[in-house]
Amino acid sequence: MSEVPVTTGVRFLRSHKVPFIPHLYEWEEHGGTKHSAQSLSVDEHQVIKTLVFENDQKKPLLVLMHGDREVSTKNLARFLGCKAVQPCTPQNVTRYTGYQVGGCSPFGTKQTLPVYVESTIWTLPRIFINGGKRGFLVELAPDVLRILSPEEISVAI
Repeated sequence: MSEVPVTTGVRFLRSHKVPFIPHLYEWEEHGGTKHSAQSLSVDEHQVIKTLVFENDQKKPLLVLMHGDREVSTKNLARFLGCKAVQPCTPQNVTRYTGYQVGGCSPFGTKQTLPVYVESTIWTLPRIFINGGKRGFLVELAPDVLRILSPEEISVAI
Protein backbone atom coordinates (compact mmCIF):
# COMPACT_ATOMS: atom_id res chain seq x y z
CA MET A 1 0.00 0.00 0.00
CA SER A 2 1.14 3.54 -0.70
CA GLU A 3 2.14 5.79 2.14
CA VAL A 4 -0.67 7.34 4.20
CA PRO A 5 -1.26 10.92 3.06
CA VAL A 6 -0.62 13.36 5.89
CA THR A 7 -3.71 15.50 5.55
CA THR A 8 -5.17 17.96 8.03
CA GLY A 9 -7.69 15.21 8.87
CA VAL A 10 -4.93 12.68 9.62
CA ARG A 11 -3.09 15.25 11.76
CA PHE A 12 -6.33 15.91 13.67
CA LEU A 13 -6.92 12.17 14.29
CA ARG A 14 -3.31 11.62 15.37
CA SER A 15 -3.35 14.65 17.70
CA HIS A 16 -6.47 13.22 19.36
CA LYS A 17 -4.82 9.76 19.53
CA VAL A 18 -7.61 8.21 17.45
CA PRO A 19 -6.83 4.75 16.09
CA PHE A 20 -7.75 4.43 12.41
CA ILE A 21 -6.98 2.22 9.44
CA PRO A 22 -6.11 4.13 6.24
CA HIS A 23 -7.57 2.97 2.91
CA LEU A 24 -6.39 4.36 -0.42
CA TYR A 25 -8.29 3.70 -3.63
CA GLU A 26 -8.40 5.06 -7.18
CA TRP A 27 -10.63 8.15 -6.96
CA GLU A 28 -13.16 8.55 -9.76
CA GLU A 29 -14.97 11.79 -10.67
CA HIS A 30 -18.70 11.32 -9.92
CA GLY A 31 -17.92 7.85 -8.51
CA GLY A 32 -19.13 8.81 -5.04
CA THR A 33 -19.54 6.39 -2.19
CA LYS A 34 -20.70 3.60 -4.52
CA HIS A 35 -17.28 3.59 -6.21
CA SER A 36 -15.30 3.86 -2.95
CA ALA A 37 -17.37 1.06 -1.34
CA GLN A 38 -16.79 -1.21 -4.35
CA SER A 39 -13.07 -0.34 -4.42
CA LEU A 40 -12.69 -1.29 -0.75
CA SER A 41 -15.18 -4.22 -0.88
CA VAL A 42 -17.36 -2.78 1.89
CA ASP A 43 -21.08 -2.07 2.21
CA GLU A 44 -21.91 1.43 0.90
CA HIS A 45 -24.04 1.93 4.04
CA GLN A 46 -20.78 1.95 6.08
CA VAL A 47 -19.16 4.60 3.88
CA ILE A 48 -20.04 7.93 5.47
CA LYS A 49 -20.33 11.07 3.36
CA THR A 50 -19.26 14.44 4.76
CA LEU A 51 -21.75 16.90 3.28
CA VAL A 52 -21.44 20.66 3.61
CA PHE A 53 -24.66 22.69 3.69
CA GLU A 54 -25.57 26.32 4.31
CA ASN A 55 -28.69 27.47 6.11
CA ASP A 56 -30.81 30.41 4.93
CA GLN A 57 -28.41 32.79 6.72
CA LYS A 58 -25.45 31.36 4.76
CA LYS A 59 -24.08 29.66 7.90
CA PRO A 60 -22.22 26.44 7.02
CA LEU A 61 -22.73 23.07 8.71
CA LEU A 62 -21.63 19.47 8.20
CA VAL A 63 -23.93 16.48 7.87
CA LEU A 64 -22.51 12.97 8.13
CA MET A 65 -24.71 10.57 6.18
CA HIS A 66 -24.65 6.94 5.02
CA GLY A 67 -23.28 6.62 1.50
CA ASP A 68 -26.42 4.90 0.25
CA ARG A 69 -28.81 7.51 1.66
CA GLU A 70 -29.63 11.14 0.90
CA VAL A 71 -30.37 14.08 3.21
CA SER A 72 -33.91 15.42 3.30
CA THR A 73 -33.13 19.15 3.20
CA LYS A 74 -36.72 19.88 4.20
CA ASN A 75 -36.40 17.76 7.37
CA LEU A 76 -32.94 19.15 8.08
CA ALA A 77 -34.22 22.74 7.83
CA ARG A 78 -37.12 21.85 10.11
CA PHE A 79 -34.72 20.29 12.63
CA LEU A 80 -32.47 23.36 12.52
CA GLY A 81 -35.42 25.73 12.83
CA CYS A 82 -34.68 27.62 9.62
CA LYS A 83 -36.53 28.14 6.35
CA ALA A 84 -34.13 26.24 4.09
CA VAL A 85 -30.77 24.54 3.76
CA GLN A 86 -28.88 23.84 0.59
CA PRO A 87 -25.65 22.14 -0.38
CA CYS A 88 -22.66 24.48 -0.60
CA THR A 89 -20.96 25.27 -3.87
CA PRO A 90 -17.65 23.46 -4.38
CA GLN A 91 -15.85 26.80 -3.83
CA ASN A 92 -17.59 27.31 -0.47
CA VAL A 93 -16.90 23.72 0.58
CA THR A 94 -13.19 24.45 0.16
CA ARG A 95 -13.51 27.90 1.76
CA TYR A 96 -15.20 26.51 4.90
CA THR A 97 -13.37 23.18 5.25
CA GLY A 98 -10.06 23.54 3.44
CA TYR A 99 -10.91 20.35 1.53
CA GLN A 100 -12.00 19.68 -2.05
CA VAL A 101 -15.40 18.19 -2.89
CA GLY A 102 -14.79 14.43 -3.02
CA GLY A 103 -12.05 14.71 -0.41
CA CYS A 104 -13.90 16.44 2.41
CA SER A 105 -13.26 15.12 5.91
CA PRO A 106 -15.12 16.19 9.05
CA PHE A 107 -11.77 16.10 10.89
CA GLY A 108 -9.53 19.16 10.94
CA THR A 109 -11.76 21.51 8.99
CA LYS A 110 -10.48 25.04 8.36
CA GLN A 111 -13.43 26.53 10.28
CA THR A 112 -15.05 24.79 13.23
CA LEU A 113 -18.48 23.90 11.90
CA PRO A 114 -21.53 22.45 13.63
CA VAL A 115 -21.67 18.71 12.89
CA TYR A 116 -24.85 16.64 12.55
CA VAL A 117 -24.69 12.83 12.44
CA GLU A 118 -27.45 10.60 11.10
CA SER A 119 -28.54 8.60 14.17
CA THR A 120 -28.21 5.13 12.59
CA ILE A 121 -24.46 5.67 11.98
CA TRP A 122 -23.87 4.95 15.70
CA THR A 123 -25.19 1.38 15.22
CA LEU A 124 -22.50 0.40 12.70
CA PRO A 125 -19.54 -1.70 13.89
CA ARG A 126 -17.05 0.31 11.75
CA ILE A 127 -17.31 3.28 9.42
CA PHE A 128 -15.27 4.45 6.45
CA ILE A 129 -15.05 8.23 6.21
CA ASN A 130 -12.95 10.61 4.18
CA GLY A 131 -9.47 11.24 5.55
CA GLY A 132 -9.04 14.59 3.82
CA LYS A 133 -8.07 13.69 0.27
CA ARG A 134 -9.79 12.26 -2.80
CA GLY A 135 -9.27 8.50 -2.87
CA PHE A 136 -8.53 8.22 0.84
CA LEU A 137 -10.90 6.88 3.50
CA VAL A 138 -10.14 6.11 7.13
CA GLU A 139 -11.76 3.19 8.89
CA LEU A 140 -12.69 3.74 12.50
CA ALA A 141 -15.29 3.12 15.19
CA PRO A 142 -18.34 5.41 14.85
CA ASP A 143 -17.89 6.55 18.47
CA VAL A 144 -14.80 8.47 17.30
CA LEU A 145 -17.21 10.98 15.73
CA ARG A 146 -18.07 12.14 19.26
CA ILE A 147 -14.82 14.17 19.32
CA LEU A 148 -16.60 16.48 16.85
CA SER A 149 -19.35 17.19 19.44
CA PRO A 150 -22.03 16.31 16.91
CA GLU A 151 -25.78 16.56 17.22
CA GLU A 152 -27.79 13.48 16.29
CA ILE A 153 -30.37 13.85 13.51
CA SER A 154 -32.75 11.60 11.56
CA VAL A 155 -33.04 13.15 8.11
CA ALA A 156 -32.08 10.23 5.82
CA ILE A 157 -34.19 9.38 2.80
